[in-house]
Amino acid sequence: MGKIKAEHLFLAGDIGGTNTNLALVRHEGLNFDITFSMRFSTQAEQSLLNPISRFLAQAESKGFLGTIDSCCISGAGPVTNGSIQLTNAPWSIRAAEIAEQFDLEVHLINDFTAISYAVVLLDPRDKKQIIHIPHTDGSAPMPGNGMALVVGAGTGLGVGFIDKRSDGSYQAFPSEGGHSGLPCFDELSESFASWLRRKIGTEPGAELAISGQGIVNIFDFLCSDQFGPTQAKPCAVSPDSGQSGLGPIAMQILGKPEQERPALIAANKEKDFHCAQCMELFANFYARKISNLAALFLPIGGIYLAGGISTKNEAFLIEGHRFTKAFEQNYAPHIREFLTTVPVMIVRDYSISLIGAANAALQLMRP
Repeated sequence: MGKIKAEHLFLAGDIGGTNTNLALVRHEGLNFDITFSMRFSTQAEQSLLNPISRFLAQAESKGFLGTIDSCCISGAGPVTNGSIQLTNAPWSIRAAEIAEQFDLEVHLINDFTAISYAVVLLDPRDKKQIIHIPHTDGSAPMPGNGMALVVGAGTGLGVGFIDKRSDGSYQAFPSEGGHSGLPCFDELSESFASWLRRKIGTEPGAELAISGQGIVNIFDFLCSDQFGPTQAKPCAVSPDSGQSGLGPIAMQILGKPEQERPALIAANKEKDFHCAQCMELFANFYARKISNLAALFLPIGGIYLAGGISTKNEAFLIEGHRFTKAFEQNYAPHIREFLTTVPVMIVRDYSISLIGAANAALQLMRP
């Protein structure tokens, strides 16, 4: 990246389907520091203008506001003609509107482009920032230069990729890979895909299984009459032979609002059979989709799993090589061999999107 000594102050934003995060990020030398941040509910807002206005007023009242050099906003959706129509929210982000209202230079980037700009700043040896998922042979290779993948399950499924060059420079690229095909692999996954196909009336994409909404979809399928006992896979919890139908935990979860269900399903995976089956199927889909992407991009620079679901379930993904057993599957021997050499890491730093947006603003300021 080069040793830049100048100091800058950036307004950074990370706009997802659930949360809108805004921060003032100070850059000096090679360091990015969040000096002030606030979180808003994306679903409760009608645009980004009001949250930015309230954020800046709070920052000024607390003495954090200085001269902002540039603003970079990342959003969960593709950037088209200076705007982002959020994938999982009913409003859009418009760069020109923000620039005019607040007299700022404004850049818009995809949310996983922001994460891509952040992971290059992380130390893969720092366990506070990164945890490695060991391969089935116990190895945990370190990332090098070359192509790297950033994939993350959250409200939706985000994908990005980075070209990490030997001179220390890099370039991040957006992707809508979360909407590519769903990788079915056995009778149970095919049955789920058929159920989902009937539900939505078209071929399902990966995001509909590998995300918070995906966990809800899988759980609903497993609780339907389309899931039979013969399709069940070994998991942490066995069905109670004396129990007919759904257990009390599953019934309680089905009665909750959809946005609350993913966390409840994950929290009860060791107590309820349907929750356990759901998380097993989710983890398998997640690993196999990333394996498919790895075969496309050959990411010797590493695979970074971002997003809240990976972070909150890191022990589950690592346990018994649950993730890597599925990740290393491929019909071609040379691809199977390659997959065992790819570094796979979970990003633990929750501020990564905001730091990435600030780094993107810095890169875009350069001549």
